[in-house]
Amino acid sequence: MSNQTHQFGDLATQLLTESRRSTATDTLLKYNDVLVRAIVREQRQLESLLSAALAAQPNNDADSAAETPTLPTVLLYQTAIYRNKRCLLAYHAHRIDRLKDLYWSVGGALPLLLSIPSGASNFATDSEHGQAPQSNTSSAPADIRSKLSPHEVDFLRSYNTLILELRTDAFSSVSSGSGGLAEDIDLMAPIIRPPKDLHILVRVVRDCGVVHTEQGAIDFRRGHRFLVRRADVEHLIVQGFLEEV
Repeated sequence: MSNQTHQFGDLATQLLTESRRSTATDTLLKYNDVLVRAIVREQRQLESLLSAALAAQPNNDADSAAETPTLPTVLLYQTAIYRNKRCLLAYHAHRIDRLKDLYWSVGGALPLLLSIPSGASNFATDSEHGQAPQSNTSSAPADIRSKLSPHEVDFLRSYNTLILELRTDAFSSVSSGSGGLAEDIDLMAPIIRPPKDLHILVRVVRDCGVVHTEQGAIDFRRGHRFLVRRADVEHLIVQGFLEEV
């Protein structure tokens, strides 16, 4: 039989190790529901032990100088509970931050985010450097949605709704009225550095159909190249349909 001993906090340490590995490899790992539930069960066990230790504590008088023998036990359980809680919060906060980065890296296209391959998280890296994201559909068979918990999918949908409301209410020339914005501000534009040219040469990576631009309607078919206005196709570059040549 195995004589392995289990210490309080070991499971939480494993959860933090997953977050560190996710950061080191720049990938979004699958939500570890089994480990999270195990830590929650450990929390309930610790709370029961803490309640029992407090119940066994003698009611000493205020003038009594006798030490409480159960005080170290109470402190141990309480410290373990706080540590598990911090690790759970850190794990979920790390995943939420990565989901936000992925959301903005695809220009706020939530359906695209939930369908792109899991290995295509390089969208964020390319966008941060001002480069066109590369299509990476062959790097992993599973999509990003399969790596998320149902609550994380709900968070993305709620986050997307809030961003769209903000975009409509605060950054739209129509909603601002006569004394507001002269033109719409695109919150989803990934431009970090000012572009050198207004027009760019792009190559179609994936068919995206007819798109209406300032120059008229353009049928973007795979393999074709076009000289277009950057502002008209910026969102298509972010979503991986076009790449800058």
